[in-house]
Amino acid sequence: MPQPLLATALGLIDWLILAGYCVVVLAIGWWAGRGESNDEAYFLGGRKMPVWAVAMSLVATALSAATFIGGPQDAFAGNLTYLTLNIGQVLGVLVVAYLFIPAFYRAGTITIYGYLDQRMGPGTGMAAGVAFLLGRLLASGARLFIAGIAFSLILYGDLAIKHLLFAIIFFGMLGTVYTAMGGIKAVIWTDTLQLIIVIGSAILAIVLLLRAIPLPLGETIEVLANSRVTDANGNDKGSKLKLFDLSFDHTQAYTLWAALAMTAFNAAAFGTDQDLVQRLMTTRSPGKAIGALFGGIALSIPVTALFLIIGLLLYVFYARPDVMGAAAPAEALNDSRQVYPQFLLYHLPAGVRGLALAGLFASAMSSLDSAINAMASSAVADVWQPMKRAITGEQASADPAKRGDANVSRGMVILMGVLLTGFALLAAVAYDPEQNTLIKYALGIMTFAYAGLLGVFLTAVLTRRGNVVSVVAALLAGAGVIAGFRFIPLLSETRLAFPYVMLLGTVVSFAVCCLAPSPMRREA
Repeated sequence: MPQPLLATALGLIDWLILAGYCVVVLAIGWWAGRGESNDEAYFLGGRKMPVWAVAMSLVATALSAATFIGGPQDAFAGNLTYLTLNIGQVLGVLVVAYLFIPAFYRAGTITIYGYLDQRMGPGTGMAAGVAFLLGRLLASGARLFIAGIAFSLILYGDLAIKHLLFAIIFFGMLGTVYTAMGGIKAVIWTDTLQLIIVIGSAILAIVLLLRAIPLPLGETIEVLANSRVTDANGNDKGSKLKLFDLSFDHTQAYTLWAALAMTAFNAAAFGTDQDLVQRLMTTRSPGKAIGALFGGIALSIPVTALFLIIGLLLYVFYARPDVMGAAAPAEALNDSRQVYPQFLLYHLPAGVRGLALAGLFASAMSSLDSAINAMASSAVADVWQPMKRAITGEQASADPAKRGDANVSRGMVILMGVLLTGFALLAAVAYDPEQNTLIKYALGIMTFAYAGLLGVFLTAVLTRRGNVVSVVAALLAGAGVIAGFRFIPLLSETRLAFPYVMLLGTVVSFAVCCLAPSPMRREA
């Protein structure tokens, strides 16, 4: 049996640091939630949040335990071509800044899907909100499951079901409690703290790796430049420091052309996903929201680079015993997915190890808290309140101070947290390490919603077309394209890389949504 790591790797000071982190985020949640009495304040922070904090929260939300572990693993096994995808990220946020954010502020709704109701008629916001809720439930539940896997391996050295379930329940409860107490303000301020911890732990790991590698920095870079990367078929993919892949291989996701196609994915993520857009809408004006958006993107690129640099240094540390010599690590690396957690456990001093593991805590929590809050805001504003008005016949209030009860919203946050944790627990029970198709499916589930949502929002801001019927049809069409390339043999055998499939799904969704005229006047 694997040797449990709980007693041997973590010392008292490490546990005190982790416990202190948990206490601090709960305290922030309590502090942020004081005096919140309505949905406008609870879900949008009264539109008074500072730009710099929103930008940092945006970066923290985009990170996750998958990034914390997957970034180093990607560079360990490959090179730096992943950074090329940032080209599509910049282009995508340009689309969002120019087309979407001004329209959302003019609408003045709690969620971005409320804008669709104004633009395309009643029911369209609910349809888009339901698509978001289903996708985010599965995608963020999968992220919580991944965090559970990481901590089960770190604390116990195995993936025993009782260890997985404990880790998932702990994360789910902690994130739900402080998010329910403080709403979006708690999310933004805890995300800001968590990003600082993540960046600090990454920089510490780089410094310690550079000290452990018995070469000057210049020679270490030379080793990486002379190291070659091969794919599964043995084809040469360039050096470990290769940044741009100019090949026209449609099966590869990290080429320059795939990066350009990623514009569609990033426009969907930053412009149609309530999880990311919600914190932008907490600023006072469209200009400040756009400033936070570009500030977040400018910060996310070097943060991503930090984790890739860690992966490159770990390659030298673990995979180049000829370079390490007598300084080579004693333990064997059996799974490249755990290359970073393994280094954290065995090669960081006490206290520093606790801080680094707090970084892993932070990366898991920063994506969990925002998902819970965003799901609750959509469930309240796009599903519950429209249904309640339809039953009672009451009209929506134009006064932001009278929009809903924060206590109802807190209850919805708790419900969303329970549902998200529940899906993660189901994933843990069904998980098969040999054939983990469930987790692969769940991680990509947001693309099923993204293709349709982006097509619908582009129709809303660029045309006078679209109604509830065409919106539903467009959402189904976008998801259908993604499903076709994933499950239909004739299409899946083309091995078309994900960015191109996403772009195609968006085009189809846009075309379908434009088939019907809009019953409302154009607002964008």
